[in-house]
Amino acid sequence: MVNFPFLLIEFLDELVFGVTDAAWPYIQTSLRLNYTQIGVLLTVPGLVSTIVEPFLGILGDVWKRRLLILGGGILFTLALLLTGLSTGFFLLLIAFCLFYPASGAFVSLSQATLMDSDPSRHDHNMARWTLAGSLGVTLGPLLLVGLSAIGFGWRGVFLALSLLAVIVLLFVWRKIPAPAVVHPPLPRWSDLFAGFRAAFQALKRREVLRWLLLLEFSDLMLDVLLGFLALYFHDVAGLSEAQAAGAVLVWLVAGLAGDFLLIPLLEKVDGLRTLRWSVLLELLLFPAFLLVPWPWLKLILAGLLGFFNSGWYAILQGRLYSAMPGQSASVMALGNIAGLVGGLLLAASLSARVMEVSFSTRYRVYTLL
Repeated sequence: MVNFPFLLIEFLDELVFGVTDAAWPYIQTSLRLNYTQIGVLLTVPGLVSTIVEPFLGILGDVWKRRLLILGGGILFTLALLLTGLSTGFFLLLIAFCLFYPASGAFVSLSQATLMDSDPSRHDHNMARWTLAGSLGVTLGPLLLVGLSAIGFGWRGVFLALSLLAVIVLLFVWRKIPAPAVVHPPLPRWSDLFAGFRAAFQALKRREVLRWLLLLEFSDLMLDVLLGFLALYFHDVAGLSEAQAAGAVLVWLVAGLAGDFLLIPLLEKVDGLRTLRWSVLLELLLFPAFLLVPWPWLKLILAGLLGFFNSGWYAILQGRLYSAMPGQSASVMALGNIAGLVGGLLLAASLSARVMEVSFSTRYRVYTLL
């Protein structure tokens, strides 16, 4: 029960991301976004977050973590409200750029606090954290479809989420205990620099680098793939907007089942052994998912992909916390530094694709002339 507020925060965060990922076809149609703009919306807020969140992470270890969590929750709610009021690309971009670092303070620091509650069971508590998130992200598309069916639209769904965030924030405000250590009203630069020095010293350890790199590569088959899944089924597989949202739901339900089964599995089987077998299965399933021509078979394979990548994040993140004892919030800082590299690689690949499409279009125009 002590950890419930932190799990509730993760549930809310992933509920929002579940709605967002399933709503992309609606947002694209409503705001008339092109693929370049979608690429910017998927990458720039993440890059902004990787600049801001390292400071939040270090502050979470050396200053008032509870204040950072609650302040992040307020900005989290404001970003949802702004998203619901967005009428064009730039306003939506501002909302996302506010939402990402706010989520870091509100959610990532809550995760670090949960990990501090029992340092001997990082894998197991991360599995519970991931299950709470999977439940939220699975209910997201259902919430979108259900509220849209009664006339809310995607904007109305985000406004409803902002109201839910207010309720969660008020509950968390009462349940998170005040810290025993009294900190100064403002953070001291000396403490911040000392925190950064300790975090960068941790980067010299091979074990820390190992988990950071594996987390970054694993995300390509987790949140990155999920972010494009609805658009893939809509534009490539030829499904309608509602059917594309349903395809995301297939992925999420399968992942939820996998996350639920992971909790008892980790009581009997070592997490790394589970991880190795699931990676081998994903190496077979993903090429098959891309190559098969039938949408119904793509749906089945998407579900299997979502099921067998369960536990990747929980196990790898849990091992990273174990490799950095006493620096739980600094894990957030190092994770965002690693994420900066991953975000730049993703942005470069999107830019290369835009250049390829542009060149191909110009060539076709030239041949017609």
